[in-house]
Amino acid sequence: MISVFDLFRLDGSVCVVTGAHAWLGWDMACALAEAGCHTVVTSRNLERAEKTATKLHNMFPLIDTLGVNMDQRFYKEVTEMIERVIQWKGKIDILVNNAGGGVGDSEGDILKRSPEDAENLIQTNLIGVLHCCQQVAKVMIKQKKGNIVNIASMAGLIGRDRRMYQRSHMKGQPIDYAAAKAGVIGLTRDLAGFLGPYGIRVNAISPGGFDKGVLPQRFVNDFADATILGRWGRMGIDLKGAILYLATEASAYVTGHNLVVDGGFSIFK
Repeated sequence: MISVFDLFRLDGSVCVVTGAHAWLGWDMACALAEAGCHTVVTSRNLERAEKTATKLHNMFPLIDTLGVNMDQRFYKEVTEMIERVIQWKGKIDILVNNAGGGVGDSEGDILKRSPEDAENLIQTNLIGVLHCCQQVAKVMIKQKKGNIVNIASMAGLIGRDRRMYQRSHMKGQPIDYAAAKAGVIGLTRDLAGFLGPYGIRVNAISPGGFDKGVLPQRFVNDFADATILGRWGRMGIDLKGAILYLATEASAYVTGHNLVVDGGFSIFK
């Protein structure tokens, strides 16, 4: 009989976690590395990627790590990253499409939003994810196995109450971010249908608010009050179980799913 604990092991597997140098990307890289997965860390900055990879290896010395620079907005850089990983280990078992951001300096208000900032955000958070999925899918189809986890957001599921931002004099979350993350969820479902016959699973995680300690206290309090569990997500804790579940054989019969990890924010009225 297979132990339930063995279902959560990744010994000998190879994963790529994009944007893994900090915050939730770092948390997920740590979870996969601790489970025995050789881990590739990508960042737009090579030095940052390599430092993060070294830090990860020092924490989990039984696994190998690699830092690679990549800006996923650019197809050529995605292709070069994939080639580098294949040269390193010869396979890619897991892709975690975490890299995102690029909100820009303009206001979140769509009436005041810079078109350039909106286009850059969508290029980073949606088109870049598509680039990574396409290139990794080619590798995984040859392998006849693989697992892709796209990081979406609860912003792709709901409309936001902008008054919460206004009370704290914040720029607010731009609507183009919601559009991009909704696109990631749609991409995930249809890609799961396309890649399923090749033995490849595709799922998404939609995180809610995770407290990085940089937001106005009034907003922090308002957001927690609007969440069923009455708090923000905890960095270093609350996303690790979700990524380990979807990345391992524990979820072998799950594909096309969007796992919402938001403390109940998106269903609370």
